Amino acid sequence: MTPAIKLAKQRGLDYQLHEYTHDSNAASYGLEAAEKLGIPLAQVFKTLVVATDNGSLAVAILPVDKMLSFKKMAKALSAHKLIACKKVQMADPKQVERSTGYVLGGVSPLGQKKRLTTVIDMSAEQQPTIYVSGGRRGLEIELPPTQLAATLEACFADITDD
Repeated sequence: MTPAIKLAKQRGLDYQLHEYTHDSNAASYGLEAAEKLGIPLAQVFKTLVVATDNGSLAVAILPVDKMLSFKKMAKALSAHKLIACKKVQMADPKQVERSTGYVLGGVSPLGQKKRLTTVIDMSAEQQPTIYVSGGRRGLEIELPPTQLAATLEACFADITDD
């Protein structure tokens, strides 16, 4: 049981687990999950960790087929008074693993070692449930986006490139 599953259980979230056999040659973990589980891409979300220009880390949760807009992410963090910053960039992989406790490709927004400020792309609000990493490659947790946001004290914002 991963820390993500423990937290979902502990909080009494309405979640379902979905497992698949991970292919180590897969180019994209999220796209692989959508394909192997037969889920629309709009429902499968990836968890990215960014570093702000002031040294803080933050989490962006967005659809697997979209690209993160660094500009919109920085704007969302500042606008929602989460972290005052002008710029963000992808965080160093070692720093990501240290702060979350997860390996890349299996970073779950739930059950991270150190809970980071989180922004969820607003497209999640249109979905009854979304799928996020369950804390290891080949494991997805399906849950309502509102429960994910409440659990993480996250906000919804437009953070993808158009």
